[in-house]
Amino acid sequence: MLPGRLTRDAARSLQHDLVSAIGAGVRFDGGSRALYSTDASNYRQVPIGVVVPRTIDDVVRTVEVCRIHRVPILPRGGGTSLAGQTCNVAVVIDFSKHLNRVLEIDPTKKVARVQPGVILDTLRDAAEQHQLTFGPDPATHNRNTLGGMIGNNSCGVHSVMAGKTGDNVLELEVLTYDGLRLRVGPTDDARLDALVNEGGRSGEIYRKLRDLRDRHADEIHHGFPDIPRRISGFPLDQLLPENDFNVARALTGTEGTCVTVLEATLRLVDSPPRRALVVLGFPDIYTACDRVPVLMEHDPIGLEGMDGFLVEDMRKKHLHPSGVARLPAGDGWLIIEFGGDTADEAEDRARGLVDAVRQWTPRPSARLVTDSREQHQVWAVREAALAASAEAPGRPPAWPGWEDSAAPPDRLGDYLRDLRKLMDRYGYHGDLYGHFGQGCVHGRMNFDLRTADGIAHFRAFMGDAADLVVRYGGSLSGEHGDGQARAELLPKMYPSGLMQAFREFKQIWDPDWMMNPGKVVDPNPIVSDLRLGTSYEPAPVKTHFKYPSDGGSFARAALRCVGVGQCRRLGGGTMCPSFMVTREEADTTRGRARLLFEMLEGDVIAGWRDDHVRDALDLCLACKGCKGDCPVEVDMATYKAEFLSHYYEHRLRPRSAYAMGLIHWWARLASVAPSLANVMTQVPLLSGVAHAAGGIAPQRSLPAFAPQTFRQWFSRRTPANTDGPKVILWPDTFNDHFHPETLQAAVEVLERAGYRLIVPTATLCCGRPLYDFGMLDLAAHLLRRILDDLRPEIRAGVPLVGLEPSCVSVFRDEMTNLLADDEDARRLFDQTYLFSEFMVQRAGDFPLPRLERRAIVHGHCHHKSVLGMGDEETLLDRLGLDYRVLDSGCCGMAGAFGFERDHYDVSIQVGERVLLPAVRAAPRDAVVITDGFSCREQIRQTTDRRALHVAQVVQMAMRQGPGGPPGEYPERGYDRMVDVIHDGHAGARRASVGVAALAGGALAVAWQRRRSD
Repeated sequence: MLPGRLTRDAARSLQHDLVSAIGAGVRFDGGSRALYSTDASNYRQVPIGVVVPRTIDDVVRTVEVCRIHRVPILPRGGGTSLAGQTCNVAVVIDFSKHLNRVLEIDPTKKVARVQPGVILDTLRDAAEQHQLTFGPDPATHNRNTLGGMIGNNSCGVHSVMAGKTGDNVLELEVLTYDGLRLRVGPTDDARLDALVNEGGRSGEIYRKLRDLRDRHADEIHHGFPDIPRRISGFPLDQLLPENDFNVARALTGTEGTCVTVLEATLRLVDSPPRRALVVLGFPDIYTACDRVPVLMEHDPIGLEGMDGFLVEDMRKKHLHPSGVARLPAGDGWLIIEFGGDTADEAEDRARGLVDAVRQWTPRPSARLVTDSREQHQVWAVREAALAASAEAPGRPPAWPGWEDSAAPPDRLGDYLRDLRKLMDRYGYHGDLYGHFGQGCVHGRMNFDLRTADGIAHFRAFMGDAADLVVRYGGSLSGEHGDGQARAELLPKMYPSGLMQAFREFKQIWDPDWMMNPGKVVDPNPIVSDLRLGTSYEPAPVKTHFKYPSDGGSFARAALRCVGVGQCRRLGGGTMCPSFMVTREEADTTRGRARLLFEMLEGDVIAGWRDDHVRDALDLCLACKGCKGDCPVEVDMATYKAEFLSHYYEHRLRPRSAYAMGLIHWWARLASVAPSLANVMTQVPLLSGVAHAAGGIAPQRSLPAFAPQTFRQWFSRRTPANTDGPKVILWPDTFNDHFHPETLQAAVEVLERAGYRLIVPTATLCCGRPLYDFGMLDLAAHLLRRILDDLRPEIRAGVPLVGLEPSCVSVFRDEMTNLLADDEDARRLFDQTYLFSEFMVQRAGDFPLPRLERRAIVHGHCHHKSVLGMGDEETLLDRLGLDYRVLDSGCCGMAGAFGFERDHYDVSIQVGERVLLPAVRAAPRDAVVITDGFSCREQIRQTTDRRALHVAQVVQMAMRQGPGGPPGEYPERGYDRMVDVIHDGHAGARRASVGVAALAGGALAVAWQRRRSD
């Protein structure tokens, strides 16, 4: 039997009928089912299958086929729910890939129509063009969908200004499991009578809803707590006459247990164009909460809180340091936001609050934040709280469960004091934060969800916590919903009559009980279907990497992802570039981590040889964006390398692995006769053979080998300094063999700064391309050779300076993971610098001339994610450049990835998101700067511009400034200057390629003559 009580034959029959009904988008394979087996909650339920519909008609037909086969369904958006409502043993319908459009915005009526899979920020960006917004905005606003928000009745920071999602729903188009499609919204008495009198299934629904309202009217009037964040249960109060019998709002918050939403008409509100923040610091979070009612009298548009534990965790993880640094003194903070039509108006309101708190005793510390960039940094601290609190150094993982309670705002301080006492009694630790202006409290706790005693302890705590919040007149959930996490506790919050009313409400819409069963009403127990549980026993595996941050456990690394889905955003940051193009769950960091988890579980997919895992990792560009952007630092590039090393053990790899992965050895061979090598790679006839043999995309040109490597050039020159401090200049394979002028620029700069340069005489390589293909034994061998060869300099503390970010990141990341017990590896980690880091941190006193130019800057992925761009920007500031750092994500080339035939299209689409259009649009006199060889190559091959390494930019500044070689750059235009600085060997390189072309032509002629003879 398959999960879901379907036999394999029944599952195949269902799949066949779904494919016949809608064609593409039906996925019943183990990999797809594993991808959707959980959300951001503690729960795991492997679905029967997954459907990714392209049209609303596909949804209708999918539900029809499922009804015929008598199987449950689960509508799903971004899958970021924390209560388990978006995982089930059902057919999952994923709206996020295709049904994600804003259909209409009417700025006059302040109304929007959307499909359920649209991401909230997509709607907000469209509405902002009319100075409008959709008010509720959870911290997941850049990836959660409107359908999910309607399902959960989500809220967010600005619910203070606009209310819950339900308060902003005007009309819904819905589909019942039995096939009825109708539009619902507010219904006056006359309209209600008419709908009832129409009869049929629609009339039956309205009649039963009216009867339910009338029979339970008194319980509905008195049974719901009167607080701003009551989300638990179904909002049956919306059926009361004073609420216009609003069926759309009554369905909001039902978590997919009643209907499938096909379309939503939503209210938009005015978006204050200018904002100002006041951040207040208190001795503790409880004292801060005591002041919430007074602060709300100042009419803020947002009021958030964070405790000292959360901020301390962020400091330990070095997460959003700029935002944390802007917090005033204290151990509990409130962030209060004001809006206005002008900056002065918003700032005046904020200053009014600052003036008011000066009269308080004791007086909190205060900081006014008016700069939009600084405001973003502060908000980034608050928005990262959920995932940041999941993984804290030195503590066991923390889990959701009691992460969403809500109390009356005027009793919030006392509620949190008692909640902390309860946590202490149970031995739980957790950070506390949330939407304190409306009394909503978030926090994850270190529940033991793996042992029988720990699970029983957790269940007892949940019951006591529910009693506590009910005693304060609060709600089990303030915006995340009940799902499976809290639904079992609803009888503690609501009288039996209302619980029966909830059941009747679901029965009216879903008499077959097939809509997301086991959630909210008649729920599965809190401690069933746990993702961990007493049966959690991942398969033991032997690995190449040591995973020191995960206790040496690959299973612990695979469990690191908590499912918040920041990798599902469509813009901003670096991760996850392939998802930004494909919108496939399998192409997210979360999806890939989930498959690795399931691989170790072994019941859906199993083992290192599983093709589902390989396929999901195939479009991972190994950019390490997740390591930098993911709040829990999932490092999918490392996991991919680990997986591939096992997958291909004793098997042949793809052709590109040998062509590109072994580029160090091919380049060494080419350096013996570069002109001959260029015959093979540059002459059309022969290069086609080389492309085919290496699995290279025919649209790509292979870079030409330089006629003289950097090492050859350096060995034949007289050093400028023989007595300065020593520095190892790392001659990476790419710049050494293809663009030695980049390393030569670094030599000129570093020697002018007074350093004595050492270049390794042995042909060493960090092995960066090997990781992309899982060649980890060979990679470790190369690293040990480096340590052996450079051991005297390493132990003498000589710094190593590298130009290629991907190579420097090997020394700062992979090396200490592969060779975790090697102390020299740790020393080299500490002594390795990217060029810009060295110029700022070690050569900061060296005076640099000004380069008065505009520039656009693209950060290589490893530069951004592993090394950080701060020193690069500092160096550019010192040069006086008027520059802009692009929020361009990955360039798309990503080492070998963009050269490979099967990856070319994705590579181009990734580059065309931001980087390549920005380069084409840049003024001709603007310098294009990026340190990555692959980034420069992507720009060269897809635009008419060429980018410079920052070392070349510093060289340019020195040659133009005082003391530079006279007449180096006469007035001949920026493009000519780039020719000189970028192609120091341009003439020789072109001659080499020309020789290759002539040789290739001669070969072609000879071949044709031989064929004629």
